[in-house]
Formats: sequence, structure tokens, C-alpha cells
Amino acid sequence: MFSNNNRNTRSESKTVMPTSNVNIIGSGTTIQGDIVCEGDIRIDGQVKGLVSTKAKIVVGPEGEIIGDLVCNSADIIGKVTGIIKVEDLLFLKGNALVKGDVYTAHFEMEPTAKFNGRCYMEPEEVAAANQKEKHGKSVAAEKVLQEA
Repeated sequence: MFSNNNRNTRSESKTVMPTSNVNIIGSGTTIQGDIVCEGDIRIDGQVKGLVSTKAKIVVGPEGEIIGDLVCNSADIIGKVTGIIKVEDLLFLKGNALVKGDVYTAHFEMEPTAKFNGRCYMEPEEVAAANQKEKHGKSVAAEKVLQEA
């Protein structure tokens, strides 16, 4: 009934954590300051400051960024006030609201999303903007931060 095989099986079965590097800012969380990381970021709370990664950023339906966003690709469903610099694809989904200029190689937007700003899609401008202002804050974001 109780054999050594069962004990060995149980001791060998360990919880395996995912190997992907995903950072999550949960709903109800507010961060005031810059976030710089290597992996994917999902924001369901509020961030006041620069958000920068070499991977993907997802701003959930309740998520909000007041500051600049720099990444490889982004899916925005929530709100962003500031300059957005995306190397590959920027996708505005659902009820996304973006207030600020966008520098990207590819831009996709659903009919229900709102975008107020300028869009630059020249590869040289995107690369130059990413290098020149990688850790700077936008004028629009600074104004909102001062009002808060």
C-alpha cells in the first residue's frame, strides 16, 4: 500500500516556476518613479515616470502611465500621457487613450481607441529619439505630474 515508489515520486515532483521574465504592476498599485527592466511589463495600476524595457509593455484596461514609454513593442488598452517610443509595433486596443507623441516603426489602432498627438514612423527618427531621450521625460508628462 505504501511503497517507496510513491515517496520518491512525491519528493521529485517540485513546483516549476515559469522561466519568462514578466513584471506586473497590479491594479490598485501606484508607482512614482522610473521603471527600467529587461523583460516584459504588464501595468494594471498607475505609474508616474518613465517605463523602459527592451521587451514588450502591456497597459491593461485599468492601467495608466503618466510619463514616457520606451520599449520594443506595446499593447495599450488603458491610458498613456507622454511620449511613446516603440521600436517595432504599437497597438492601441479597446478603449485605449494616448495623449502624446508616438515614435514607432508600425502602428495599429482599433476604431474605439483614442490618440491625441503626432505620430512619427521614419526609422531614423525612431532610432534617434530612442537614443537621445531614453531617460528623459516628456513635457506633457511633466505638466501632468506637476498638476497631481
